[in-house]
Amino acid sequence: MKIRTRFAPSPTGNVHIGNIRVAIYNWLFAKHNNGNFLLRIEDTDRERSTDDAIQNLLTTLKWLNLDYDEEPLYQSRQEKKHLEVAEYLLSKGKAYTENKNNKGECVIFKMPNNDMIFEDGIKGSLKKAVENIEDFVLVRSNGKPVFHLANVVDDIEQKVTHVIRGDDHIENTYKHLALYQALNADIPSFSHLPMIVNAQGKPFSKRDGDAYVSDFKRRGYLPQVLINYLVLLGWSPGNDQEIMNIEEMIEMFTIENCQSSPAQFDETKMKWMNGEYLSKISDKEFNTNAFEIITSLYESASVDYVYNVITLVKDRVKVFEDIEKLVNYFFVDDFEYDEKVINKKLKKEGVKDIFNDFILEINKIQSFDTLNIKKLIDDYIKETGKGFGEVMIPLRIAVSGVSGGPDLVSVLSLLGKQKVIERIINLKQRYLD
Repeated sequence: MKIRTRFAPSPTGNVHIGNIRVAIYNWLFAKHNNGNFLLRIEDTDRERSTDDAIQNLLTTLKWLNLDYDEEPLYQSRQEKKHLEVAEYLLSKGKAYTENKNNKGECVIFKMPNNDMIFEDGIKGSLKKAVENIEDFVLVRSNGKPVFHLANVVDDIEQKVTHVIRGDDHIENTYKHLALYQALNADIPSFSHLPMIVNAQGKPFSKRDGDAYVSDFKRRGYLPQVLINYLVLLGWSPGNDQEIMNIEEMIEMFTIENCQSSPAQFDETKMKWMNGEYLSKISDKEFNTNAFEIITSLYESASVDYVYNVITLVKDRVKVFEDIEKLVNYFFVDDFEYDEKVINKKLKKEGVKDIFNDFILEINKIQSFDTLNIKKLIDDYIKETGKGFGEVMIPLRIAVSGVSGGPDLVSVLSLLGKQKVIERIINLKQRYLD
């Protein structure tokens, strides 16, 4: 039997990370088993489904390299077939018509009069008692098929063998199983993923911060990181490995290793993971991305200068959105100072003297390069007996506004003698004179 899975989103907005995790699991399961991964656009909600949302979905899948094996099936184009199946069920006495709430005649499916049990690939044996089972609508009074009918008919049409979806669909699954049985169709294997939750154990949503794939793409997360992190929210490779390439994920992925409890989203860990990936990508790839970001912000900057800045900050970038904040002071003079650091580190006796001394010493340097700058600082510390941090932190704050950053000697050299002096004077006049 050829394994066939599907991803069947409703195109009513941006793609949520919980939704795309479903796609990732289906894709990995299909690839692991040399099967087919299918895409179905469940666009029967005409009022909410949009062409923009469909395009966003397709763009997202392409960005993540989640390729599907057949042309997408658009559910809205299947309506005739859905209604034909409803008529078949009516003809077999497995459905009936009813005027519900005096709103017009609906087609109602007859649920079986017994307990329903199925074996879930993740959650194990699940049961719904007969007293909790109710008939449900197949076709609305306006003649439109409901989700349950369309979903099952299209799964049969696409020959889906495994349905992997969120556990919010468990109740739906009982209805779908009954429909499969009524249609004498092969029943796929069902596996229901636990939801992604926030720190409070509530479903992760936009209220908790970025929740859409486009949010993380915009902020500079790598697509392979998003896949790597999301696949670990509810699945384990069976060891302590956290960083995996796509080939390793395909090889190791099984439904048996999926967990049944909710998975907590932790962006701190995801950001760490992105930093690990960035540290391993080629200089060419990193530089290309960083160059595009910087030149879009500072169009007049010279190419050589930009690349020198990139070299200095690369090790501090965890996501590409960090770049703007990390490089700002290299390109503008009116950067903000960290007021907390100013109050803690600068408003001390002797700091003003350090600044005055350095202005004098810097002016003596003919070649303002790293060797001469380092010698100046080392000699000054040795002659004055001051601590390394006592000298370096005020200098760093003066030229960058913050107390941390890349190698200060390299920063001073890149900024140049005149700019360094101007920034020291500006800070001194603003806070110490």
